[in-house]
Order: sequence, then C-alpha cells, then structure tokens
Amino acid sequence: MSDATGKRRLLLVEDNRDLAATVGEFFENELYGVDFAADGLSALHLAVTESYDVIILDINLPGVDGMEVCRRLRQDARMATPILMLTARDQVEDKIQGFELGADDYLVKPFDMRELSARVDALIRREKGDVSDMVFAVADLELDTAKQLATRAGKRINLSPRSFEILKILMRASPNVVARRDLEKEIWGDEPPDSDSLRSHMYNLRRLIDRPFDQPLIETVPGRGYRISDDAQ
Repeated sequence: MSDATGKRRLLLVEDNRDLAATVGEFFENELYGVDFAADGLSALHLAVTESYDVIILDINLPGVDGMEVCRRLRQDARMATPILMLTARDQVEDKIQGFELGADDYLVKPFDMRELSARVDALIRREKGDVSDMVFAVADLELDTAKQLATRAGKRINLSPRSFEILKILMRASPNVVARRDLEKEIWGDEPPDSDSLRSHMYNLRRLIDRPFDQPLIETVPGRGYRISDDAQ
C-alpha cells in the first residue's frame, strides 16, 4: 500500500541494529517508506495497524520470534501481505516450517542487497499483478481467483499468497505439465531462489491438498516438472 507520496511501504523486522540500518538505508534510497521493528510484539502491532506492500521478517527475534509472528499474521490476522523471511538458518526443515506458516520467500544471511531488493520487488509485482476473475477446478479441488479461495471437497484450504499463486499456475495448465524452470520464472521472475524453495512450497501444497484426502492430485514428473490432475500417480 503506497503512502501519500506514492512510495511503496515496507516493514523491516530485524533486531540487529547495524543490519537494520543497512537494509533500511538501502530501501529508503530506492524510494521506499520504511518502518522498523526490533522485536516480535512491535512487529505485530505495526503490521496490524499500518498497511505495507511487503514485510521483511527476521526469524531470531527477542520475545515473540519471527515464525510465531508469521503464524499470527496469517492465521489470526488473516493478513495477505507478502512476507520475506531473513534468517541465519539454512536447513530445509526451517524453510519448510516458514512456508507452512505462510511465508512467501526465504533469504539466508549473509545476503546480497541486490538479491534482497529483487526478491522484494518480485513479491510486490506478484501481489499487485492482474488476477483474472476465474474459478479453476480439478476433481473436487476448486480455486477461486477473485475471492482468493481454495477448497477441496468443500473444505477451505488456507494457503500463503505464494502457494496460492503456484497452485493457480498448475491448475490453469492442468492436466499439462508445468516445467520447473517455467514455474520458477513465473513466480520469481529473473531472480529464482535457491533450489529448495520451490520444492518446499510443493511439499507444503501436497501436505494441504493431497494428504488429508484419498485421491492425490499433485504429481512430480521426473525430469520435466509438476502437474495437477485427477489421474495423478
């Protein structure tokens, strides 16, 4: 949500003052309006009382950590603002946990400011992009792009904005295969993340869409990519 001057607004949640100053100064020079929070409670207060285009969220915070902040924003506040997590943790399990809680992207410290900026820009472009008012259906899975609603067998499925976008691409192409590189390019543009990010999102989609039901819909096609169909293996 741009402010009165037309600037994009960013909430930076980071308890390392030197890093926060470096990141904040960079984005201010890029004409962002930047608000800062150094702990989880302050981040929650700002996130629910102000409007932002994107939230950069450190995991290791005093008090309420970043994972819990993300969970509360997604599950309690029902907030769809894109969230990019910053962390020193580079384990796949940590990334999967972050994505499961609703994070849209994940960047491991130390990082290049140009990559962070590209990721933030990509998140904002995807969030503000044109979304056709369409309903996609595969078997008993439905995706309403206008309402930003996913259901299977009548049950609502809570997805992060990034997972919703991946599912939309797969359902739009169904029953055809979407190549991994094409999926990454459509989601992340010309700055694809590390190789674990898409895999982690796909793991989370399977956990939410396939595991609670008898019939699997998401299929990995070795050497090609992914597809979603009612005859998935």
